[in-house]
Amino acid sequence: MVEAGVASADQVEFTECWKVTWKTPYIMRLALSAGLGGLLFGYDTGVISGALLYIKDDFDGVEKSTILQEVIVSMCVGGAIIGAAIGGYLSDRFGRKKTILASDIVFIIGAIIMAVAPAPWVIVFGRVLVGLGVGMTSMNSPLYISETSPAKIRGALVSINGFLLTFGQFLSYLINLAFTKAPGTWRWMLGVCALPALLQFMLMLWLPESPRWLYREESVEVEKEMEASTGKDTISKLKGALNDPVVRRGLYAGITVQVAQQFAGINTVMYYAPTIVQFAGFASKSVALALSLVTTGLNAFGSILSMLCVDRFGRRRMMIISMIGIISFLVALAIVFQQASTHAPTLSPVDSQSFGRNFTCQSYLSKVENTKWTCMDCLKAKCAFCANRANEVSSLNLPVTWLNSNAKYDS
Repeated sequence: MVEAGVASADQVEFTECWKVTWKTPYIMRLALSAGLGGLLFGYDTGVISGALLYIKDDFDGVEKSTILQEVIVSMCVGGAIIGAAIGGYLSDRFGRKKTILASDIVFIIGAIIMAVAPAPWVIVFGRVLVGLGVGMTSMNSPLYISETSPAKIRGALVSINGFLLTFGQFLSYLINLAFTKAPGTWRWMLGVCALPALLQFMLMLWLPESPRWLYREESVEVEKEMEASTGKDTISKLKGALNDPVVRRGLYAGITVQVAQQFAGINTVMYYAPTIVQFAGFASKSVALALSLVTTGLNAFGSILSMLCVDRFGRRRMMIISMIGIISFLVALAIVFQQASTHAPTLSPVDSQSFGRNFTCQSYLSKVENTKWTCMDCLKAKCAFCANRANEVSSLNLPVTWLNSNAKYDS
């Protein structure tokens, strides 16, 4: 409800949602079916972090180029930007249901392309398609849920999309762990994400269109009033909306929240969590993935807390509290990274040269294909050797120094 231009959430216990959906399970079916779009988003966010560890093993170009690694990771977000931009138009033009179905098809095609990719550029193309599907469904799934939910429990039901997003991230790490020993590893990891998209497609086929969208399409008078006040084309509608002070204020608030959410940095942590864990000293891919489950698990737990509290304490209060927590922990994370970098052991070129180049690392000398020696190999060797910053990624000419057994790799 809105009083004096300020939104006030209904003080409804989360148990009300449980009571209503228990009596009318069809409501929960609607929310869960559409909410699978959040699961797709979350799964794709988390799965690439583990898959990337194994993609680097199959493609030397990816292993040697951090730029190519970043392109593979970020192209999904790039595709999502485009998908979200066209998703709004498609949603208004063809309906929420059809747009979600279309996004599922695009997502499935992208997942299959990634799974069979013979080269890194094919993975990038598949990531773009998956991003398109993610972008389309990320704005249509919560919209569909909100327009088909009872007002009293709308906040809790829309939160299901957010919960499934974080659960999808947690699930992706579990699936990554399951395929660490399977032939094809990363191909299975990326290909499995087609299954929830297929499930959503099948479920949505049997669900109705959003009643609000149908009402707008069937009511000629309402449509004429909207066109008279906002115009027929998109530009005119946008100008008309911006001229309305209430709409403009809501738009500014919504954009600010979305920008703040994306700039929080959680996606970076999710995309590179296993890599960060590896450089913390846990070189094993499976161990890195297992430890990364802590991050995704806490993320999912936070979504559950949100579902329990959103209708009781209100959207604004929950948002302020969460943003304070995000800022505090990001500052703590930055301090930890900075301290780790500052207190890394000092490397002495003089000491390194006294041992001779690459003649004191037995693990390196015994490696059959030592031209492919990587940072992870150094961590696995645990011989306390480090590369000088002046000669980063120089496999055959690593100036090394003997440090104590607690030394860290610093490149």
